[in-house]
Amino acid sequence: MTSLVLTVKETLRYRGAIGQWSWVLHRLTGIGVVLFLALHVIDTSWAVFYPDLYVKAIAAYQSPIFTIGEFGLVFAVVYHAFNGLRIVVFDNKPELWKYQAQAAIGVLVLTLLVLAPVFLGMAGHVIEFYINDQAIANDKFMDVVVFSIIEQFPFIAGFIVVLVAAILLATVYGSITGSGSATQPKYPQSSPVERFWWSFMRLSGIMIVPLVFGHLAMMHVIQGVFDITASTQVIGTLETNGSLLGNGVPTAVEFVYHRWSFAAGGVYLWRVYDLFLLILVTLHGFNGLRYVLTDYTSNNEFARRTSVAFCTILGAILLTVGAAALFAPLEKQIVQDALDATAEMYELRGEEIPPELEAALSEGEETTETDSEDSDNAETESTDTDEEATAEADSGD
Repeated sequence: MTSLVLTVKETLRYRGAIGQWSWVLHRLTGIGVVLFLALHVIDTSWAVFYPDLYVKAIAAYQSPIFTIGEFGLVFAVVYHAFNGLRIVVFDNKPELWKYQAQAAIGVLVLTLLVLAPVFLGMAGHVIEFYINDQAIANDKFMDVVVFSIIEQFPFIAGFIVVLVAAILLATVYGSITGSGSATQPKYPQSSPVERFWWSFMRLSGIMIVPLVFGHLAMMHVIQGVFDITASTQVIGTLETNGSLLGNGVPTAVEFVYHRWSFAAGGVYLWRVYDLFLLILVTLHGFNGLRYVLTDYTSNNEFARRTSVAFCTILGAILLTVGAAALFAPLEKQIVQDALDATAEMYELRGEEIPPELEAALSEGEETTETDSEDSDNAETESTDTDEEATAEADSGD
């Protein structure tokens, strides 16, 4: 903790080369992306396992707070990617180090040049949603903001649970090895494992850039988060959101259904794409978070072990949950299950529930009642049959 305080203090006091600020910004953007990654993987898995929760998660993303945060996220991803490539180049070409200041400035300039049209495209979606469509009534803005904040409480609780688990794991490990809270050597020796991760961070960073830029272009520029619940063609597929059940009601869950159901040559393209992105970004991101945390806990062995355990557990959870969602069979029922939550979100924002959604909900209720009646009739017939069989047996006796 002392190391962290010292870093913040000296960073604010420092009045020199851009390299220091580039280093700070790289770490801050990396941490921001990792935190969003944790939220994004978990809530996307809800589209398959808990459709109603996914609808609410997307509604939170369509709130004013997350709209502002989305611009910050895109900046963080783009800057971190370009600066990471700069680091890779200088690591492999140390003779270029004398140009590192110019390169750091170049990264900032390139980031701003790329973000100019990107932010313009994103702003178009924002204007369409908030101004042209007036998707959120004026008197409902605070309700939506409060809702979006409350929706994050389960994630905060999850982080706390993982932290407690990491502390327990570090405690058990320390009691077994007897290492206690001994101070690490000032200059710890390198190991084959650490050399592997050093190389992995460089290689995975290069591989991630085209994948994550493609994802940003599709999901934040060409189609924004607001289009996930619109009656538009789902990007990367031939399907229209709202066509699956034939009721014309677009839902966030159906958007995911069409993307992950799209296949070419027997290959589910977007599942494969998202799987590679999940593996690379999770390993790269949480190993990077490990580097940051262990930098500030190197003076305390227990804190360092807790940091490593925290990153390992959280990364393992995201890989497991994300892969489970990607490999899970998709059923039309998940889209049907999302209709009630979709209606709730219309009410939250003060929007009138579309007639087609009301009709779909009514049809669903009628179907449920019919199924219930059929089940009751079947049970009655079964009981009557059992009674007749019993009577015949008694007569035979």
